[in-house]
Amino acid sequence: MQEFNFYFGLGWEHIISKDALDHQLFIAALVAIYLFGNWKQVLILVTAFTVGHSLTLALSVLDIFRLNSNLVEFLIPCTIVITAASNLFIKDFSLKSIRINYLLALVFGLIHGMGFANSIRFMMADDQNLVWSLLGFNVGLEAGQIVVVLILLILAHIVIEWMKVKRKDWVLVLSAGVFSFSLYMAITRVSSL
Repeated sequence: MQEFNFYFGLGWEHIISKDALDHQLFIAALVAIYLFGNWKQVLILVTAFTVGHSLTLALSVLDIFRLNSNLVEFLIPCTIVITAASNLFIKDFSLKSIRINYLLALVFGLIHGMGFANSIRFMMADDQNLVWSLLGFNVGLEAGQIVVVLILLILAHIVIEWMKVKRKDWVLVLSAGVFSFSLYMAITRVSSL
């Protein structure tokens, strides 16, 4: 249980810490188009990201699959740029029109999972149980994501319902901000390729 708790803390920090801006921006890009009433869809969305993240994290830790860490660190903000940009082209917010986000969450979760793989691989001792360690990390990751999502949904509710900002304008402003930060991150990481 001590391993589980340790890795739960790592998963939590992976999303909540001030060094987790790239993951927080990705979650913001994914969630920007949803409202509080869509909490079930958002929970599925965040879980899709965790599934993708978990899969490549496990494959990388087991040394089955690896990518150059500099390439991964460049690809992560690129996934955020694409996700934020896709929000800008949504004409309506019907569940059918925003279904693409499930695919983006799963596929881009695969890339994000490789970002932490090198660090976690070095932390794991040979005698540690891989299943408990990865489970603890992923449960911590999911818990942290849910907190970030709740904050974003509450903020969206305040802006749209109380401040009477149009939903389309909220999505535009949040997505454009995330797009700009992420594009800057991608550009600064190009030199390390």
